[in-house]
Amino acid sequence: MKKILLYIFIGLTSILTLVPFIWMLSASFMADGKASVFPPIFFPDEFVFSQYETLFVRLSMARTFLNSLLLSFSVTVISLFFNSMAGFAFAKYRFIGKKKLFNLLLSSMIIPSQVTMLPLFLMLKSIGLINTYMAIIIPGLANIFGIFLIRQYILAIPDSLIEAAKIDGATDFQIYRKIILPLAIPILVTLAIFTFLGTWNDFLWPL
Repeated sequence: MKKILLYIFIGLTSILTLVPFIWMLSASFMADGKASVFPPIFFPDEFVFSQYETLFVRLSMARTFLNSLLLSFSVTVISLFFNSMAGFAFAKYRFIGKKKLFNLLLSSMIIPSQVTMLPLFLMLKSIGLINTYMAIIIPGLANIFGIFLIRQYILAIPDSLIEAAKIDGATDFQIYRKIILPLAIPILVTLAIFTFLGTWNDFLWPL
């Protein structure tokens, strides 16, 4: 009985979640003014495609979509590479000032992105990257949150694996590529989702 009630609750919750999305999709096919009538119409009497024609023909929505896809994919792939390398270094290597540097990087997370936006814009302007793809890609090459997330995950990987690889003659990059990356796939996928969605939904910086 409890399972039945649970399934009913989940089903009703799913319906309540999906109904606004379905109505929004349905409203996109309605004629002008039909979406604001009362009582509301759930399905259009006649499917109208003029809104989509305006988006994809007059406003070049397809080009805009491809730009967002290209930038999001590029930032995600490149940032995963740099974040994973930095996280690996902070987790498994010893060097002078490692803890102080890592704590300094962590403390910078409290600085709002809006504070650094103007100096970063002026910096990119001085090297002639304004209105280019690189101006959007470069600021996303690495971020402190990604480095912290990967570092914490790699800390759980036994040092004995790395030591055994070194005894077998593996270089640092081979250890990173053949041991660390395969074991860190779960956190890399998680970070990839966050990075892709964050870049895709970023509205202010591309402006």
